[in-house]
Amino acid sequence: MRLLFVSLFVFGVARGQQSQNPSPMVEHTRAHPRLPQQTPPGHREKLELGTLFVPAGLKNGAPVLFFFHGGTWLPEVAGARDRVAIVSVQAGSGSATYAKLFEDPARFLALLKEAESKAGLHFGRVMVGGWSAGCGAIRQMLKAPETYARVDAALMIDGIHTDYVDGKPGPLESKIGMGNLEIWEKLARDAMAGRKRAVITHSEIFPGTFASTTETADALLGLVKVPRRAVLKWGPMGLQQLSEARAGRFVLIGYAGNSAPDHVDQLHSLATFLKWLM
Repeated sequence: MRLLFVSLFVFGVARGQQSQNPSPMVEHTRAHPRLPQQTPPGHREKLELGTLFVPAGLKNGAPVLFFFHGGTWLPEVAGARDRVAIVSVQAGSGSATYAKLFEDPARFLALLKEAESKAGLHFGRVMVGGWSAGCGAIRQMLKAPETYARVDAALMIDGIHTDYVDGKPGPLESKIGMGNLEIWEKLARDAMAGRKRAVITHSEIFPGTFASTTETADALLGLVKVPRRAVLKWGPMGLQQLSEARAGRFVLIGYAGNSAPDHVDQLHSLATFLKWLM
């Protein structure tokens, strides 16, 4: 799977798109296994936005996952394994690019209706997920009350970011903009209360020009008053887990690694993360 790593970590904020400082492109501490590209059996349809995949044998009432910024075949492999219909959306680089897709608050529900029509199925649980910049789509779409009410669960893979108040980090605890955390806080509180389900993962990548997923996750945990505990164990695809925070149906997992391969490890773990979301 060829990826332009420079584009993966770009975060869009109100004042415009920002590029990160370069991350190490290679690290040799851990193996970084990759799934072989596959084309699982099923039905595929082009939608107004993205591609629908319905695994063979899926029945009425099955769950559906709308997944942003992970290519097509990896989400399809996860959907086939977990028996979930998939709508995969690729829109370029930068979370601002994905957020723009849902500036019209009615667009997501229209996309869901189109997917059900072309699948010939009524979907049960509606889940949304994103990797890296794709989390920008989730942040934007969940601001619409009708969309928020219809979505049962959300998966954010190494992609919740915000900006620095002063435009730069540190030197000790950085001051980060809290505006982009409002919808994550609402989602986390609803998951803690059992009304939704939310899974968030992050790496140790430090972009430098905007807040890392680690800093953003820490700020979110501070808002919802959920403690993080240290953990040292292996995760999927060779990931090394360092921490976790859990409350109700809210889960936040921290993994080691500050290089591009570490970031991609988490994408290739999608099938496992989707199971957690289920």
